[in-house]
Amino acid sequence: MSADSEIDPVTLEILRNQLEGIAEEMGQVLIRGAYSPNIKERQDCSAALFDADGRMVAQAEHIPVHLGAMPEAVAAIRDEDPEPGDAFLLNDPFAGGTHLPDVTIVSPVAPDGEIVGYAVTRAHHADVGGISPGSMPAGATEIYQEGVRIPGVRLATADGRNDDVLELLLANVRNPDERRADLRAQLAANERAEDRVGELLDDHGPARLRAAFDAVVDYSRERVEAELEAIPDGTYRAADALEGDGVTDEDVPVEVAVTIDGTGVDVDFAGTAPQVDGNLNAPLAVAKSAVYFVVRAVTDPEIPPNHGCYDPVDVRAPEGCLLNPEPPAAVVGGNVETSQRVTDVVLAAFGQAIPGAVPAGSQGTMNNLIIGSRASDGYTYYETIGGGFGGRAGADGMDGVQVGMTNTLNTPVESIETEYPLTVERYALRPDSGGDGEHRGGLGIERSVRVETDSVVSLLTERRRHAPEGRAGGDDGATGQNRIDGESVPAKTTRDAPAGTTVTVRTPGGGGYGDPDDRDPAARDRDRADGKVTDDAE
Repeated sequence: MSADSEIDPVTLEILRNQLEGIAEEMGQVLIRGAYSPNIKERQDCSAALFDADGRMVAQAEHIPVHLGAMPEAVAAIRDEDPEPGDAFLLNDPFAGGTHLPDVTIVSPVAPDGEIVGYAVTRAHHADVGGISPGSMPAGATEIYQEGVRIPGVRLATADGRNDDVLELLLANVRNPDERRADLRAQLAANERAEDRVGELLDDHGPARLRAAFDAVVDYSRERVEAELEAIPDGTYRAADALEGDGVTDEDVPVEVAVTIDGTGVDVDFAGTAPQVDGNLNAPLAVAKSAVYFVVRAVTDPEIPPNHGCYDPVDVRAPEGCLLNPEPPAAVVGGNVETSQRVTDVVLAAFGQAIPGAVPAGSQGTMNNLIIGSRASDGYTYYETIGGGFGGRAGADGMDGVQVGMTNTLNTPVESIETEYPLTVERYALRPDSGGDGEHRGGLGIERSVRVETDSVVSLLTERRRHAPEGRAGGDDGATGQNRIDGESVPAKTTRDAPAGTTVTVRTPGGGGYGDPDDRDPAARDRDRADGKVTDDAE
């Protein structure tokens, strides 16, 4: 490395924060420029910056399942010989995507005409076609039913936007005007990244910027390796199950063996079920994303998130299994629900290696609620609903939060009722849903929505049969419930909903941590005073 490209610790910290600031600013441009409530309110989107070799060097703190899988998208686009001025569009889960509603735009960053990196945005679009509004049909058995599938194609070049590609896409989706606006917001976010990287090049020069990319990756890798080295070597196993695949109600096993060996970790999903007929299949990139999230959580979450965090981690799953399916497998539920179960089993395995560092089971589901109209001028509403976080060694679990692989906000009631023909009848915490323990599990949520026009409802949920487990002697959290007009419906459901139908989702609570007999009596008094526990539950 030449003298002018060496990075001293102070300069490294400045550049690291500048790179992360670019990713955060990309996210803000996307959120502020989007039209759909799903992006501008729930913030179901992510942004990251990569170097010219396809390594993530900075990310905004957005959606874990998006971010950990982004390197696969960049790798797919680098195979297409990108040029300055290009912007590539993709959502194909078998070629760098996660599931079809997550649409990714990858743009080479070349402020001075030479590619120095890639700007990437990924956003969940509320509809990308398919057999039901919202593009998340519960009973899908092949990917073609889930929406339009886009390999890496040029949406723009240095000569301008490719309107033919855009119009082809928009002809296959519901709410095309909304989709158009959200894609423009993604393009604007990527363009902002190029502007900001150009400023860094002016300030530091290309050699020092490339050295900074190397340095931030090395720094994160070394810190993760040091954390892993402190975990006892050995192989730790865990297993759990998904509650049916939308075609049958039979449990679908997920098994993992986590092997710690010095500064590395091997995560092997041998023993996991073969790919299923329904839509819970998850591309390997999604499984990797869940594993990366857990490794960050059990080491030091303050370590800067970038490619260096992934280097010490090897993830394997047999070809043709639930976590490495072959096309044309349906996958839309794999991204949102199977990823949560992967998180649960890998956390459970690490919990054996480092007792006290892992909480009790959290809700373990995104509680996906999709409501939309088949009319040509219809609507599509999509929501993931929070639930209980597991109790911890030293603290109660949090109430009504997103857990695991999602990090979205809720859609405010005012926004729902303004943007959609929907009325929110109830939105509240569920008393008695958190598992008892020395430290209680967090409460789930109840959300009831009445549709005001003929619509279609889809539910993709979990933990309706198997409760979030307590840990260290704590009680399990409550299971979730789905109801349509008071009737209990399966965890995975798509059905017509005439005007006046009420859909109710009751989300799971978190498991308790520690022996309930050890709970502080004063804490029990607060539980009752705060309405977390009712007299009937005592």
